[in-house]
Amino acid sequence: MNTTALIGAQWGDEGKGKVIDILAEKADYVVRATGGSNAGHTVVSGGKTYKLHLIPSGILYPSTVNIIGNGVVLDPKVVLEEMHTLESQGVSMKNLMIDLRAHIVMPYHKELDELAELAKGKDAIGTTKRGIGPCYADKSDRIGIRLVDLLDRKIFEKKLKTTLELKNKIIVNVYGGKALDYTEILDEYSGYAKQLEHFACDTGVILFDAIKANKRVIFEGAQGTLLDLDSGTYPFVTSSHPISGGFCAGAGIGPTAIKDVLGIAKSYTTRVGAGPFPTELNDEVGEHLLKVGCEYGTTTGRARRCGWLDAVILRLAVRINGLTSLAINKLDTLTGLKKLKIATHYMRDGKKVDHFPADISILEGCTPVYEELDGWTEDITNCKTFDQLPKAAQTYIKAIERLTDCPVSMIGVGPDRKQQIIR
Repeated sequence: MNTTALIGAQWGDEGKGKVIDILAEKADYVVRATGGSNAGHTVVSGGKTYKLHLIPSGILYPSTVNIIGNGVVLDPKVVLEEMHTLESQGVSMKNLMIDLRAHIVMPYHKELDELAELAKGKDAIGTTKRGIGPCYADKSDRIGIRLVDLLDRKIFEKKLKTTLELKNKIIVNVYGGKALDYTEILDEYSGYAKQLEHFACDTGVILFDAIKANKRVIFEGAQGTLLDLDSGTYPFVTSSHPISGGFCAGAGIGPTAIKDVLGIAKSYTTRVGAGPFPTELNDEVGEHLLKVGCEYGTTTGRARRCGWLDAVILRLAVRINGLTSLAINKLDTLTGLKKLKIATHYMRDGKKVDHFPADISILEGCTPVYEELDGWTEDITNCKTFDQLPKAAQTYIKAIERLTDCPVSMIGVGPDRKQQIIR
């Protein structure tokens, strides 16, 4: 069985796009199964930069089939804009498939997302305001509109009318907003339906047959473990399950269909938006990580919060994802720092905390305990093997393996896909 799930092992933004791109070159299928356009992958290849939000990273390879699974919430406008941009860069869409069961992000989802955030004031979650949460809420409430509904004009008209009446009452009477127009949405989204019809199919059947035929399948992760709806820093989380188990529900496959699980992490930690962050640095080291690591969101452009690597977080990722190995990205960002730190555990009220707390009020009171290591000054961006890395960099990687009890199989030493050490 040649199936690998790629998981963000931190709060997202770990450089999954680059790793996926490397592995996708030899993959027959690349599957996106969770999240929506709130996620973003940046892939640098052949001197070109590709920014992907909904379309799987395997799209850059003409022979790779790319699947948007049933667990994704699909914004038709965004995915079509992304298609057109990629086509203008010479990328073909002929191998793209979208599952009929994928739920559609509607204008009222975006409107409610923004209005709800504004109403929360200082208690805002920090969402991307792209309607992802409200769309997943409608899915759970069983009033969502799926791609299969969008493609049937009569069904779409009926569902849109019923749901929009409800949503407009909330927009106007609860938040004091302006009601959305039924005809405008109907016409706009009917146009999207015509453009997406060619790509729609039952991808679960296709994927099942591919796995049975021993095809090479990559499950592309979006966001990160600490944003998982159940296991993350709730309520500062996303509305889906960006963990290995989420691929099963989001792609329509069984758990035994996944052989390997590769966790992607940076050599330090970043976070976007609100919520506790034990190893956050508001000093010159944090500024170094922000600027040298170019830590600005692919989707939002927001500056990311930066801090030392947190082994407590990585151990959580190993446990709940069943990680078989780790890929550590942006090791080159640490170059030039005299001393490096990795949080081995936390302390709270004089007690040792080894495991990531379920209660974020406890997490907020935790102080990280660090293991300090020597840094390096040598340029590592041209290193091709582990042995070519400076001894201090090798020691740093070995410390990660020891503290997480998980092998590191890939090391990123620069932004280009060629700047990746495979162990």
